[in-house]
Amino acid sequence: MKTKIFSILFSLLAAGGGLQAQSCYNSYNSEIGRIESDGTVRDRYNAQIGKFGSDGSVRDKHNAQIGKIDNDGTIRNRYNSQIGRIESDGTVRDRYNAQIGKVERDGTIRNRYNSQIGKVSNVDSYKAGVFYFFFDEMGK
Repeated sequence: MKTKIFSILFSLLAAGGGLQAQSCYNSYNSEIGRIESDGTVRDRYNAQIGKFGSDGSVRDKHNAQIGKIDNDGTIRNRYNSQIGRIESDGTVRDRYNAQIGKVERDGTIRNRYNSQIGKVSNVDSYKAGVFYFFFDEMGK
């Protein structure tokens, strides 16, 4: 019985993307990176460029903390300054509260002009928002 339950749970996790890397695509449907199940962030060449920690931390390729995601969706840089926010509906705002994009429920990533700039699947909207809008800015 335990084996059957374990098999069912394993199948559900695998189907939901919990055990696989989730690719991030640009508007031309080319892979630009991926977020692995352990939070590792890789670029299109498979080089590790960062990692999302289970505690909300965001780390660079050298494992130095470059920012964090608060429980309320606030995005902070390494100096704990707010650089943006991702709201529960996927709206992405900059440090001045201006809307700069959106992570839609289906994984479509849109910029401030509502143009599609990317697509992800089975990726937490906070992580997707950081990947597309804030990752480069976090270390500043």
